[in-house]
Amino acid sequence: MKTLEDLKRVREEAIKAMKVREGEQRVKVTVAMGTCGIAAGARETMSALLDELSKRGITDVTVTQTGCKGLCEQEPLVEVTIAGSDTVSYGKIDAEKARRIVAEHIVNGHVVGDYVITR
Repeated sequence: MKTLEDLKRVREEAIKAMKVREGEQRVKVTVAMGTCGIAAGARETMSALLDELSKRGITDVTVTQTGCKGLCEQEPLVEVTIAGSDTVSYGKIDAEKARRIVAEHIVNGHVVGDYVITR
């Protein structure tokens, strides 16, 4: 039987492991990968984001995925959170638009207003 101290230690170790995996990044990009997102092209969108970040040598960005966000008509959905700023949600993002988001929003800090659905 585990004691309360054992459980606290396990929790602390799990939190440390998550921090190592996630890292302290300047930007977090999340792509909605529910079935509606995948059907709309979210895999290609995510691939383009990863490719563009790699081509530019950008290493302080975490790219992750989530399930359905409930905005199926806006898929593929991409959320960009830059440290110290509000999250920006972009809708109907294909590979070309994803590359533009990397160039303008992630690299230069300018929100791409043409694609914004929420801030």
